[in-house]
Amino acid sequence: MSSKDMAPKKPKRLYQAWKGSNNFFCGGRMIFGPDVSSLFLSTFLIGGPALTFCIQSFAKAKVPEQFLGYPIPTVGLIVTILDLTFLFLTSGRDPGIVPRNARPPESEESYHMSTSSMEWVNGRLPQLRLPRTKDVIINGHIVKVKFCDTCLLYRPPRASHCSICNNCVQRFDHHCPWVGQCIGVRNYRFFYMFISSSTFLCMYVFVFSWVNLLKQRNGRSLWKTMSNEVLSVILIVYCFIAIWFVGGLTMFHFYLICTNQTTYENFRYRYDKKENPYNKGMARNIRELFFSKIPPSLNDFRSWVVEDDQEEAESIASKRGGSIINRKEKVDLEMRSKLAEDGSISLPGILQNLDYNGIESNLKNKDAKEGIVFDPFFFPVDQEQRDPGWNSTGGAKTLTDERNVQKSSLPTETLVVHA
Repeated sequence: MSSKDMAPKKPKRLYQAWKGSNNFFCGGRMIFGPDVSSLFLSTFLIGGPALTFCIQSFAKAKVPEQFLGYPIPTVGLIVTILDLTFLFLTSGRDPGIVPRNARPPESEESYHMSTSSMEWVNGRLPQLRLPRTKDVIINGHIVKVKFCDTCLLYRPPRASHCSICNNCVQRFDHHCPWVGQCIGVRNYRFFYMFISSSTFLCMYVFVFSWVNLLKQRNGRSLWKTMSNEVLSVILIVYCFIAIWFVGGLTMFHFYLICTNQTTYENFRYRYDKKENPYNKGMARNIRELFFSKIPPSLNDFRSWVVEDDQEEAESIASKRGGSIINRKEKVDLEMRSKLAEDGSISLPGILQNLDYNGIESNLKNKDAKEGIVFDPFFFPVDQEQRDPGWNSTGGAKTLTDERNVQKSSLPTETLVVHA
């Protein structure tokens, strides 16, 4: 092992070693989705027309008979600032990301140290099976939670994995491309305030742009007045289109709030066909969203961590009293093949305690003339063709002989080999 491998890993901030697709700013204090650039587009689509309206209104407020004075642009400016504030609060905070595990959880159906036998199929480690779902009781209703193969955990109720951000998010609603962030338990309140204030701002600009046209008419025809107030006409058309989008979105999410649903649940589960276990009544649902305390983040993105690598698997094995034979050999949970260099899955204790030196040295000596080095954890399918002395019967006999030689090093459990 080189001195470079022996050197301790330099600790990093958690956000620097984060495995999701998020973008971090201000030293990990702000977290955005991978499509954070869309935030600039949303800011322009909101701020551009609103500031244009405010500037025009302030300019005409100097002549009271032409407009309604300074209160109109002042209120418009305040609503614009609030709207953009809610936008950045939605986009720049942790939506409720569930920390991922370094290795899969222990399964009741997986191997236990008290188990007396374990199968060895085709020279490979047995598949460590985890139940794909678990039952959780919510308000007297049984709800299934799924196992996430990426985060290596059973998702909490109402959580889902976002394929864009590559994170499991608590109370996942949807990933909003307009804010460039997932909408979850920690930013849904700000998201609703953002879309509702956007709706109010559109209606405000739309109404008072019409008021401006009517005040500028002065007995002239409406078309002639509109030709002289092109900017107001553009704002009227723009806000009319935007109201249908953000207004419809606001009404839809108000319905979800009253029934305590998420967008994901509404489209996937259709609670109109079965009872919603989370519905507590409209009043309690609204109070839960707007007047309850926002749960703290489960992640401290500025904390110091050591990045996971192969040494982590060795340290875990050493704590269990065993050792890993080959640093590059890991167990793939899904494919049951040797791969991975992620060090996130450790071997069962019975295999960690086995002494494979005798097997490995004999295999190496047998084929030394061919210059082939064998891996004691992998026996190729075409072994019969390369070594006539190895077949299904002879293979079991040879391995049994090796077990007799190494009997003193075996643990108390019995390893049953099926040819």
